[in-house]
Amino acid sequence: MKKLAVVALGGNSLIRDGQKGTIDEQEQNVYETCQHLLELIKSDYNLVITHGNGPQVGNILLQNQAGAKLFNLPEMPLDICGAYSQGFIGYMIEQQLRNVLIQHGLDRDVITIITEVLVDKNDPAFQNPTKPIGPYYSKEEAEKLKEAGKSVFAEDPKGRGWRKVVASPKPQVIANRKTIEKIAKDGQVVVAVGGGGIPVFYVSENKLQGIDAVIDKDLASSLLASQVNADEFYILTDVPKVFINFRKPGEKALDVITVAQARQMLSEGHFAEGSMAPKIRAAIIFVENTGKETIITKATELGNPGAGTKIVK
Repeated sequence: MKKLAVVALGGNSLIRDGQKGTIDEQEQNVYETCQHLLELIKSDYNLVITHGNGPQVGNILLQNQAGAKLFNLPEMPLDICGAYSQGFIGYMIEQQLRNVLIQHGLDRDVITIITEVLVDKNDPAFQNPTKPIGPYYSKEEAEKLKEAGKSVFAEDPKGRGWRKVVASPKPQVIANRKTIEKIAKDGQVVVAVGGGGIPVFYVSENKLQGIDAVIDKDLASSLLASQVNADEFYILTDVPKVFINFRKPGEKALDVITVAQARQMLSEGHFAEGSMAPKIRAAIIFVENTGKETIITKATELGNPGAGTKIVK
C-alpha cells in the first residue's frame, strides 16, 4: 500500500521575502513548490497538503477595514477572513499542482476542504496573543496603529519589522478528518487545514461558532497527520535542515534527533518563537502520538537521500 504523507507548506511556498504578494508571484511560488512535491508523488505517496495564511489573512483584514471605511461595508470577523484565505490559497494549490501533474502525465484529483478546527474558548492563549498575521511595519508605524485601535504588535524574530499578533489556541479536533483520510488514501491529493484551520468552539451544547483567533499551522498539521493516520509528516521551511546556534558561532545542522533531544534543545533556547520553535513542537507531538517520523526540510530537498532533519522516537 502507498504511504500517506501530510506536508505542511511553509510561508515561502506562497510569498517570499521582498515580494509584494501579487497573485502572479504567489502562483509562481506555488507552482515551483508543487514541482518539488512531485518527488513524493513519484515515490508512490498519497498526499495531504496544509499551508499557512499569515500574510494573506492579514491583507484580507486590511481590505475589510478599507471597505468599511470607504464604502460602509460590514467588516467580517477573523474566522471568516480565515475561510476566505483557505478558499483562494486552496484554489492556487489545486490549479498549480494540477498543472504539474498534467505536464508529467499523472492523473489525480486535487481537492480543497475548508476545514474547521475545534478549540477551547477558555484556552489561556486568548489572554496572551502571539500569532503574527499581516504585513510588516516599522516600530513607529506599529505604535501608531496600536494607539489607533486595540491591536497588539510584536517584533519579528528575524528582524523584518513588527506585525500584528492575535490569539493562537491549541487545536483539539480536526473536522472531517475521516473524509480527508479516505479521499487521500483513495489516491487523490487533499488540501486541508489551511492557515491552521478555522477556529471554532461550542458556544452552547451542540452549537459551534467561530472565534477570533489563528491556530498555528504546524500544530494543526501535526494533529491532522495524527488523526488521519499518516505514515510521515513533513514540515517545509526555508532552510534544508534544522540548526542549533543558527547564524551564530558554532552553528550546526542536525540530521537525526530524538524527541528527548528536541525537547532539550527547545528548553535551551536554540529555536526561536515564531520561527523554528513551533515546528519542533509540532514534530514532537506527531512522533509522540504515532511513533513515526517527522521531517523538517526545504521543498527543494524533497526526494534527496538524507534530506532534512528527522525527529524520531
